Amino acid sequence: MSYACSMAATQPIVGFTRNPVGTPEIPGVCVKVLGAGKPSRDELLGFVPGLSALVTMYTDAVDDELLDAAGDQLKVICNFAVGYDNINISACKNRGIVVCNTPDAVTEGTANIAWLLILASARRLIEADRYARSPDYPKHGQLGMDEFLGMDLCNKLLLVVGAGRIGYATAQRAKAFGMRIAYVARSRHLDFEMAPLGAHRMTLEEGLAAADVVSVHTPLTEQTRHLLNADNLRLLKKEAIVVNTARGPVIDEQALVNALDEERLWAAGLDVYEKEPEVHPGLIENPRVVLTPHIGSAEIAWRRAMTEMVCANVAAVLGDREPPNRIG
Repeated sequence: MSYACSMAATQPIVGFTRNPVGTPEIPGVCVKVLGAGKPSRDELLGFVPGLSALVTMYTDAVDDELLDAAGDQLKVICNFAVGYDNINISACKNRGIVVCNTPDAVTEGTANIAWLLILASARRLIEADRYARSPDYPKHGQLGMDEFLGMDLCNKLLLVVGAGRIGYATAQRAKAFGMRIAYVARSRHLDFEMAPLGAHRMTLEEGLAAADVVSVHTPLTEQTRHLLNADNLRLLKKEAIVVNTARGPVIDEQALVNALDEERLWAAGLDVYEKEPEVHPGLIENPRVVLTPHIGSAEIAWRRAMTEMVCANVAAVLGDREPPNRIG
């Protein structure tokens, strides 16, 4: 898919840093797209001059340098994600630039990935998959009764760290597996505590000590960086599973690797990484770790919905209306 704007275009220019899924429909604008893969910093800086609206991915750093390069005509930045820790909100506010995100469209897909990671970790999918592909399977024949034993989830406790939309959707799915639910949040969330979830609010320390599965859904802030660390990971049971579909730096990756290497955890499932896209070698080498390349929202329907949401936000700001998903 390619888009182009003529040099003589008088319409506002909306720039996407990646190819969108679906067709962007924004009346009265010219759409241009930088490319398919992650752009270099120089490519990004060269792309933004003259834009009235910029649509970014979570890996595109939006800071003073980029905003200066864009120019005074830039009115809105919309992140193609729910998280926005890549954007300097204060710098945008100082320039009168509206910042938006795409919260609802990522909820179901990310909750699905969280559960894919939970199930794959509990049932040792990576080890089983490798074995089934190897010559050892036909050579040795039927497995013994004590091989590839997994972890049962029925009546186990799921701890949801971060009680937002995705955390709620993940907890909903847990009910189908007969799990009990607890949550960690700065304040009470009655939607978690009432039926059908019936969840209990716990402190992080209480929750980690009691949990069989920990699913991380908190945004990345200075307060949540290394929220799970060497000290509190020691509270977990040896049979516990840790899953992260939020932001990599919420977990101290080295501490997680140490816990896995020392067999203080059953398994881990990760869709995000502390130094993304780099993955810690200790995670790659461990067969009890399930890894996916930040594909939480990568379902066709939801990515199209994200494109539609981006277009609605951009169209509103350029039309001097309040956008549906303003964050700054």
